[in-house]
Amino acid sequence: MASVTLEKLNKTFGSTHIIKDVDLRVGNGEFVVFVGPSGCGKSTLLRLIAGLESISDGELKISDDVVNDLPPRERGVGMVFQSYALYPHMTVYENMAFGLKLAKTDKQGIEQRVMNTARILQLEELLHRKPKELSGGQRQRVAMGRAMAREPRILLFDEPLSNLDASLRVQMRNEIARLHHRLGSTMIYVTHDQVEAMTLADKIVVLRDGRIEQVGSPQTLYQQPATKFVAGFIGSPTMNFMPAELVGGAEAGCRVRAPGLGELPLLQDASGQNAGAELSLGVRPEHLRLAEADGENAFEIVNVEYLGNEVYVYLEPRVGDTLLIHRSEAPSDWQVGQDVALRVDVEHAHLFDASDRALAIATQRHAA
Repeated sequence: MASVTLEKLNKTFGSTHIIKDVDLRVGNGEFVVFVGPSGCGKSTLLRLIAGLESISDGELKISDDVVNDLPPRERGVGMVFQSYALYPHMTVYENMAFGLKLAKTDKQGIEQRVMNTARILQLEELLHRKPKELSGGQRQRVAMGRAMAREPRILLFDEPLSNLDASLRVQMRNEIARLHHRLGSTMIYVTHDQVEAMTLADKIVVLRDGRIEQVGSPQTLYQQPATKFVAGFIGSPTMNFMPAELVGGAEAGCRVRAPGLGELPLLQDASGQNAGAELSLGVRPEHLRLAEADGENAFEIVNVEYLGNEVYVYLEPRVGDTLLIHRSEAPSDWQVGQDVALRVDVEHAHLFDASDRALAIATQRHAA
């Protein structure tokens, strides 16, 4: 195991600045997931750690060693690629042994490491096969085994499940999670899929335009997003956002007015905002409640999606055009075209200022 420390890390390609002053520490044995939209720099950051790209500025440490100028083979990392990158003319055994042969490991050592790794990944029965004879999930396990057989201090995964179908992705997620619990290795995993991030990570790093937007546990990012971007990216279906006008402050909170919802007492501290300030109210689909329509504060149901164990109800306010999603357990009697009123669980509501930063919960109310 090893820790990874990034200090003011930068990467430029010509005049394009890809990674911008990234500071991060990955502790011994942590499972850290880099997540973000396409083009945010997550794979580039992983390749910088692996040594597959050169660092333009800043410092990268593995444990206490600065490794900026070390080649990949000397960093003690193993990498699992999105495309598996298996040699088609080699057997599973030969693929897993290849890196060890390059490192001039003796034959007995190669045999021991490959067989130990094959046993962990349940590949013993496949060692004589070639990649074309394997399923997608089996190929992915072989790619993982090839990286593991070298006994690296750190395992890196670059969107390893994106080529698999939905059911196989779930199975492989479980296998990777079990592998981490069994080995206790330091793992860094890149994905654009926030479900993978939420289910696998000890710590999630949300990236946006080459910068870190927020770092925290899955629970922290879901319940206490620092920005509107994080709030919208983490969670499925996405968080509902609607414009909100600050009516005034209270002793331990504030009041806002939102289309179709009227005035709401919230727990956030808006002391730095002026009355009338334009804010953004964020509410997750499970924190909206539907009720019979009452007067002008009404929403029309425009679509109902039945997903077996739960129902998504899509709503538009009679005043305004913000589409909202309500999630509830099935069954549901709500129908398209029906007018309803919405109630907000204010304990779980979020408020964002004009710069999209989350307003903190008022201290007095939070302490109470």
